Amino acid sequence: MRLEALEKQQTFAVKLKFLAIRLFSGRRAPDVLRALHYRQKRWGEPFSDLLQAVMRGPSDWSVGERELFATFVSHLNQCRF
Repeated sequence: MRLEALEKQQTFAVKLKFLAIRLFSGRRAPDVLRALHYRQKRWGEPFSDLLQAVMRGPSDWSVGERELFATFVSHLNQCRF
């Protein structure tokens, strides 16, 4: 189910960015990207900051290992990201 707000309630600049993605890739912008741009100050930026801290912050695992774990989990969930 796609939320209508993620499709229509975006700023002109964001809509332009999504159009560029479609033109260059031949596909619509991923839903995760649409969600990050919806209410960017309330949701997108805090989530992106958290994700950056988790994937790049101090850890016993290297950045590459964390990326590999994320890729493996995405594969198990049949997600292409």
